[in-house]
Amino acid sequence: MLDCREATGLMSQARERHLSLRERVALRLHWAMCSACRRFDRQMDVLRAAARRFASRSD
Repeated sequence: MLDCREATGLMSQARERHLSLRERVALRLHWAMCSACRRFDRQMDVLRAAARRFASRSD
C-alpha cells in the first residue's frame, strides 16, 4: 500500500512517463481511500493546463 508521499511521487512521474501496471494499480487503490491525493492530482492537471496557456501567450 502506498503512502501519500509515494502516491504523489507517482502522480508526478505519470506526467513524464507511462507507469507500470503495478504502479497504476497501487495508485488507484490509494486514490480509492485518499481524497486528498485525488484532489492533488486534479490540482496538478489544472496547474499544467494553466502553465501551457501562459506559455502559449508568451510566444
